[in-house]
Amino acid sequence: MFVSSRNEVSEFRRRYRWMRLFVVLTFIVLVGRLIQLQLVDGDEHHRQSLANVIRTVPIPAVRGRIFDSKGRVMATSMPSHSVVVIPHYFDMGKGFERLTEFLGYDDEQAAKLRAKIAERLANPKDMRRFQQFSVADGINQEHLSTIKAFMEELPGVDIVDVPVRYYPYGSMGAHMIGYTNEVNAQDIEKRRGMVEDPYRSGDRLGRTGVERMLESDLRGVRGWRKKVVDARNLPLMRRESETLLPEPRMQEPRAGNDVISTVDMALQKIVQQSLRGHPSGAVVVMDVDTGRVLAATSKPAYDPNVITSGLSFEQQRALNENIFRPRIDKTLYETYFPGSTFKPFSAMAAMEEGKITEADVFHCSGFHEFGRRTFKCPKPHGDISLRDGLVVSCNVLFYNLAEMTGMDTIARYAREFGFGAQTRVGYNSEASGFIPTKAWYAKRFPGQFRIGFTLNAAIGQGNVKATLMQVAAAYSAIANGGTIYRPQVIRRIETGDGDLVKDFPPEVVRRVAVSQRTLDLMMDSLVGVVEDENGTAHGARTEGVDIAGKTGTAQVVRRARKPGDDLNQHYYLNRDHAWFAAVAPSIEPEIAIVTLIEHGGAGGEHAAPVAVEITRRYFEEIAPRQEEPLIAEEQQPPRDKAPLVVDEETATTASTHRH
Repeated sequence: MFVSSRNEVSEFRRRYRWMRLFVVLTFIVLVGRLIQLQLVDGDEHHRQSLANVIRTVPIPAVRGRIFDSKGRVMATSMPSHSVVVIPHYFDMGKGFERLTEFLGYDDEQAAKLRAKIAERLANPKDMRRFQQFSVADGINQEHLSTIKAFMEELPGVDIVDVPVRYYPYGSMGAHMIGYTNEVNAQDIEKRRGMVEDPYRSGDRLGRTGVERMLESDLRGVRGWRKKVVDARNLPLMRRESETLLPEPRMQEPRAGNDVISTVDMALQKIVQQSLRGHPSGAVVVMDVDTGRVLAATSKPAYDPNVITSGLSFEQQRALNENIFRPRIDKTLYETYFPGSTFKPFSAMAAMEEGKITEADVFHCSGFHEFGRRTFKCPKPHGDISLRDGLVVSCNVLFYNLAEMTGMDTIARYAREFGFGAQTRVGYNSEASGFIPTKAWYAKRFPGQFRIGFTLNAAIGQGNVKATLMQVAAAYSAIANGGTIYRPQVIRRIETGDGDLVKDFPPEVVRRVAVSQRTLDLMMDSLVGVVEDENGTAHGARTEGVDIAGKTGTAQVVRRARKPGDDLNQHYYLNRDHAWFAAVAPSIEPEIAIVTLIEHGGAGGEHAAPVAVEITRRYFEEIAPRQEEPLIAEEQQPPRDKAPLVVDEETATTASTHRH
């Protein structure tokens, strides 16, 4: 077949057109792709490329400090060094071996670390592979120096300065101050979206006490800084990295606020020393005019420094197996039969309802018969008035009073004084205590209510339960004329520079529906408990100590002795609890002191001397009362331009310490 040259040229031109079209389309596609990469997605790709070489290093925030009312540091943060690892960049071969060698890990510790890193690397979508986590906290200088010297061989490893919580007073006031420890997965999830700075693995959280109560104020907000690293995860020189680092390059951390509490650690020490010789007990000291807690001690206690750094298995077991329950805050969480410390409130119920008067006389023969039961008194007291019945703690008088007054009336007045409800002081889990009523017995024991229940309730036994904080608030109300204050342990919150963030003025809960005449009789009776020769606390009376109070001996549930039980310990644990609730001085009272000695026996013998010793030292060492001068000094007229300046830091008058 013959093909002309013209046909060949036509075919060539046709193919050329297709080739040209292909080239043009290819060029358009390439240009479009370049436009997409450079203009449309350029910023995103730039961010991704920078993400490969830029690391964001968190800067821990310094946790706020906790001070006592005189400015003493009760909790602070100390510098410490931690080794952190970013799993994605970490060398699980030679780097892992070197790191565990430098840290002195044994095979078991190394295996746990390997498993922890492997967990984060198992899922490619798990973002924890890019998050640093701590593998060793509080490393010593030897480990610190070694790791820093070999950082080039440890990609993905860094050393960060981490503030560690420190409690200078150890176990003193530990239940009130509290402690911190590391967050767990539940903590992180629970608080997700609730805080400005989300919690991360390795963060620490206030668990108890003021540390927990004011966690959001104390914690602060962490900062961050950016750095450029090479392929080995080593930082580049500043000049080389400046052009790569985007703005902002750093955000300073915001330190937590400082907390000023109402307690006085010097008084805490006095309380702790006064409890020496007693293995278990508790004391609350409260300002009667404000409700501010000046001291709160629960014995035995733990050292928050040890718990914060991590308990060993042996330490954990020792705490859990201690029969005196050092983890429990006995001022708030534990409830006890108040015993005879409850009698003033039963007496006020009877007086205010017109059932008795201060002039009425009862006869005590040492027992009180009701139905088939006999209710005993420590001893026969003969004819006795209400005041004297409180002074000698006559049970028979209060059995008669209970019959006349009734359970529900006693319960109503007890609730007026705060019994049966949480004080809402807030720094630890708090029990409500319990005040029984006829309705409660009818529901719990249908058709079985007996007047005997009322008789027991009137002397603080039966089903009546109270906490030390409740008793302190109630006795403060007797002393201050009938005002129930909400107990407080926080005076104010400040920034680290001393600027006021929040102030906590005294908070009045209610004025009790009790006349001043009745309150005055109660105060006179409390004075007699200590000053009268027959008073149950007269044996603890000390010359120069002006204190008024009420003893109490609260029954405990008797324990059967088991094979192998120590005889002395068995005897001790079956002894009654000893109470003494008091106010001081008896004229113009300033403080309420409530002391409970677990298994101490009689309140007048064991609890009252502790309270008297605390009171004596409080007015001698903490807030001494100054004598008024017999002759007023001649007043000099003030000079011009020389105003009188009072240095509140050094003022020592009783009024300064009170308010």
